[in-house]
Amino acid sequence: MHICVLGAGIVGLATAWELHRQGHSVTVVDRALPGSGTSGGNGAQLSYSYVAPLADPGIWGQLPKLLLAADSPLKLRPRLDPLQWQWGLRFLAACNAGTARATTAQLLILAAESRAAFDAMRAKLRPDCDFSTTGKLVLYDSADGLAGARRQLELQRQLGSQQHLLTAQECVAIEPALDGYRRHIAGAVHTPSECAADCLKLCQALARALAADGARLLLKHEVQGWVQRGGIAVAVRTTASEVEADAFVVALGTASHAIGRQLGVYLPVYPLKGYSITVTPDPAPGAAPRVSVTDSARKVVFARLGERLRVAGMAEIVGADTRIPPERIRTLVAATQAVFPQCGPVFDAPEPWTGMRPATPTGLPIVGRVARAPANVLFNTGHGALGFTLAFGSAGRIAAQLPAA
Repeated sequence: MHICVLGAGIVGLATAWELHRQGHSVTVVDRALPGSGTSGGNGAQLSYSYVAPLADPGIWGQLPKLLLAADSPLKLRPRLDPLQWQWGLRFLAACNAGTARATTAQLLILAAESRAAFDAMRAKLRPDCDFSTTGKLVLYDSADGLAGARRQLELQRQLGSQQHLLTAQECVAIEPALDGYRRHIAGAVHTPSECAADCLKLCQALARALAADGARLLLKHEVQGWVQRGGIAVAVRTTASEVEADAFVVALGTASHAIGRQLGVYLPVYPLKGYSITVTPDPAPGAAPRVSVTDSARKVVFARLGERLRVAGMAEIVGADTRIPPERIRTLVAATQAVFPQCGPVFDAPEPWTGMRPATPTGLPIVGRVARAPANVLFNTGHGALGFTLAFGSAGRIAAQLPAA
């Protein structure tokens, strides 16, 4: 079959890779270069075993801060946008223990599939993407936070994850760069098996490999609409041409909602805005982390990418606002200096970035066919902050829903 994948972020390119590997003819369409959107500056962590969904019962107690506090790492700013209100109400409805447990179980299954597919891709392609397997520490600064982490850990342990609760001293033994922050750590969850990689570098490597092996990449072609006949999609219209195919996969991140609406489909996908900086820390041993670290209170993650350090975080439900307020970058710089005070004076040019993570209310991505859409159009979107983690597992599920080549 000839399959057209809409989107050249990590989800779209992983899907194209899997479909091409299975013998399909593949065309990838995107308005920009590979990985240059939300994939380009993401948190870089591959969180296969620690997948706590944002829709959690604890959100209810945080609502005043979400709505009012200017410096909250989670921010909700109501707009005159019916889509935001519709999404927000469904999100709040999902903030209960039963939904959080069910979502966690499903995400862990998909993450395990993704790890296996990612490892198979890496063994074949051997991409230069600063891949590491140093594990992850999730830090908590209070007894209450640690109690919530213990509940999540027990749930994930029942589902097969291998994790441990650590003291501050044990954290420093694993990651010496945390020594200056020791007194602020009430405890942590350690997941030894977690990984990290540069998602942009991987996207670029996948695009090169696909092109070299005969796939067609139509870049700087913005998708504008559909051509349908008899209830079947026969082509997508782009700014340059019409692209015909036997089947289509929509992996356009937050833009998937608009392209779905053109097919009469409502996709509950809304932007979850995040920020990152990339810095070159002091190379001295113990100055900057080698292990991936998540500061749960600040909602900031730290991931080592070779000699660079990616610092990413915050989640804002504010619509598709691509501005980068200087205070948000200052927050990431301050977080880095607080958690890793020996990191060095490296923040004059911290490479600021923002991205719109495509989030569903529950945190579960939309993978496959959707009611009322043409049968030959599949969707692969809504992964939220776990797009990199879940990309290759989602790609495998998409491929399983299409006829064999």
